[in-house]
Amino acid sequence: MPAALEGFTKTSFRAQGKSRDVYSMGTGPAVIVIAEIPGITPKVAEFARMVAGIGCTAVMPHLFGEPGASPTAGLIAKTLGPICVSREFSLLALRKTSPVTKWLRALAAHEHEQCGGPGVGVVGMCLTGGFALAMMVDQVVLAPVLSQPSLPFPLGKRRKADIGISDEDLAKVKERVASGTCLLGLRFTDDPFCFPARFETLRRELGDGFVAVEIDSSPDNPHGHPKNAHSVLTEHLQDRPGTPTRAALDQVLDLFKTRLLSSAA
Repeated sequence: MPAALEGFTKTSFRAQGKSRDVYSMGTGPAVIVIAEIPGITPKVAEFARMVAGIGCTAVMPHLFGEPGASPTAGLIAKTLGPICVSREFSLLALRKTSPVTKWLRALAAHEHEQCGGPGVGVVGMCLTGGFALAMMVDQVVLAPVLSQPSLPFPLGKRRKADIGISDEDLAKVKERVASGTCLLGLRFTDDPFCFPARFETLRRELGDGFVAVEIDSSPDNPHGHPKNAHSVLTEHLQDRPGTPTRAALDQVLDLFKTRLLSSAA
């Protein structure tokens, strides 16, 4: 097993006619950590360790890429190729839920059964960011987090505002929000892939049920975030007290504690 994944348990899960490897760590209610491009990088694994550290089971499905590898430009390009031709990922389609979310929903149900607790948490990042939104159609998902959701790829005004979910699934999500489930969204203000219009759509559709955390990455921002800052919880995390990205990370972990670990959950 790659060094970045030491301590994780590797298993296989089959659903929707597809078997995939799954890397898990910890005990307690499950949190499904869905990696960004190019896959389960060392930084994604670090985030999963933090999830396990609060008393949850961090569950990382291997959807693409090379588990444990660092995100080089070559690996990113190599990973994007197969995704672009895969029917499981809706990269450009408007108002469509990516089919791979059905497999992820089955995994969430399985992990809830295995790990117990009131439900599961889900974190999607970048290309998978919106998957946490789509998975909210199931009652088992109690703590969904969208980190820099980037599908559909923002080519044109309409795609910049689209939230990567079908009208039917959005109606179910609205029902979940009306019953008290909140959705947490994270992005940098000048993110080149996750535009403000997408969060504006989420605010309009979900109202107070959508909690947006938007971190200043404008030129000369006080924390020195680069102009291409994108990955809030991983590659562009400044893991120091007092930084806005650390505050965002703490807010994510607090959501899991409150919804999954609290005696009142």
